[in-house]
Amino acid sequence: MPPPIGCAMRILVTNDDGINAPGLKIAEAIAGALAGDGGEVWTVAPAFEQSGVGHCISYTHPTLISEFGPRRWAAEGSPADCVLAAVHEIMPAAPDLVLSGVNRGNNAAQNAMYSGTVGACIEGEMQGIRSIALSQFLGPRTQDLADPFEAAAAWGERAVRAILDHDDWGDLVHYGIFYNVNFPPCPAAEVAGLRAAAQGHRGIVPFGATAQQAPTGRRFVWVRGERQDRRSEDGSDVAANLDGYVSITPMRCDLTAHDRLGALSAALA
Repeated sequence: MPPPIGCAMRILVTNDDGINAPGLKIAEAIAGALAGDGGEVWTVAPAFEQSGVGHCISYTHPTLISEFGPRRWAAEGSPADCVLAAVHEIMPAAPDLVLSGVNRGNNAAQNAMYSGTVGACIEGEMQGIRSIALSQFLGPRTQDLADPFEAAAAWGERAVRAILDHDDWGDLVHYGIFYNVNFPPCPAAEVAGLRAAAQGHRGIVPFGATAQQAPTGRRFVWVRGERQDRRSEDGSDVAANLDGYVSITPMRCDLTAHDRLGALSAALA
């Protein structure tokens, strides 16, 4: 069992933007503030950007790991690979907490299904470790800031402490809880507070593809994302973020549509 909240913690930091991403430094600073006296912060992040890989693992080929410094490693694989490498090879003992992020861009609504940031937390939860994903929503109100991550930097520790104080992780043996946190697209001084929110749905197909022909005649497609400022239903993560709140969403890996099992059972009978 992990130590009680407030004691020294061993924290693993990872992301999907890569070992040199600016948001990773913010997550490391949050982890450092939380670890406490005698605690440890370990970073194991992808060597290259892994945005959009979800919960992918490198099952059919090995993952190269390289030590960059004390408690700081890069892995040529996905965020989930980084968690696996950290837990089973790099760290002397399993972490008490996984912090994934701070992602450049939101992982609210349908984005969460594609997110490597969230994928790391899925793997953390499946390893029986408390896990929290952190993402910074970007938009017109952040593009001219000296630091577009300033909302995450100012509110990150507060959001994580609120989750740790709440201390609801479900049953970590059978599809426990992990948390998805999105910081709003506004300056830190304009953040309205913390808000529990459901995963939203923007009402659009989140990604599409555009074809392009190379000079060699070969045809390629570029995956393109849709607008991120489209509001989702009230009470959702996107709505909270666009209203200036840090959204905190409890999630599970269980994909079963439990509300449909009864009707299906009756139909099959």
